[in-house]
Amino acid sequence: MPSDALVAYVGDPKALMVAPAAEPEGLEALITGSKVRAAVLGPGNGVGPATRHRVAVAAEAGLRLVLDADALSSFAGDVAALATLCGTAETAVLTPHDGEFRRLFPDIEGDRLTRARAAAQRTGAVVVSKGPDTVVAGKDGHAIINSNAPANLATAGSGDVLAGIIGGLLASGMEPFAAAAAGVWLHGEAASEHGAGLIADDLLSGLPSALQTVRA
Repeated sequence: MPSDALVAYVGDPKALMVAPAAEPEGLEALITGSKVRAAVLGPGNGVGPATRHRVAVAAEAGLRLVLDADALSSFAGDVAALATLCGTAETAVLTPHDGEFRRLFPDIEGDRLTRARAAAQRTGAVVVSKGPDTVVAGKDGHAIINSNAPANLATAGSGDVLAGIIGGLLASGMEPFAAAAAGVWLHGEAASEHGAGLIADDLLSGLPSALQTVRA
């Protein structure tokens, strides 16, 4: 992370490992020669050239990418550049909500399933079109519609947690479509486990139970 953001992440939780990366060289140095397999980029990054550069560095390093939030909005008006980087990375999963989707793909219309499939084909990435009927679509047209999306997920930061879950599954070696589909389901199940009054941080405490449900 940028050095000036380090202080916000030092402390709790104790298990969180952080490393400074002065830009632009620092991020490349952090990735090169490391055991990093996957990167989640976008939440809190800011919209603009610096975020586009981070995506390019991670893609050109051949990482497995999850691009969310500002990493998507930074490519508004230049989806061709995003598609090129998605093809450069080992794999890429895009997780737009409706506003981010419209900024990236203003010409794609239709229902959520149709739009997600078209976006996946255009970018070559797995697209997770978020909403009460979240769709996961691959570039080959394969798609699923999630039915496990409780209304309490409509809270600030919950999409960032979803991006992190999918990133963790990618890092574990899951294929991108499977990682996206499993991440969406686990995200919803963790929210259901918590119930009313959910904030994004609560999803973390619900994940172990959700994972146990899958394994059972």
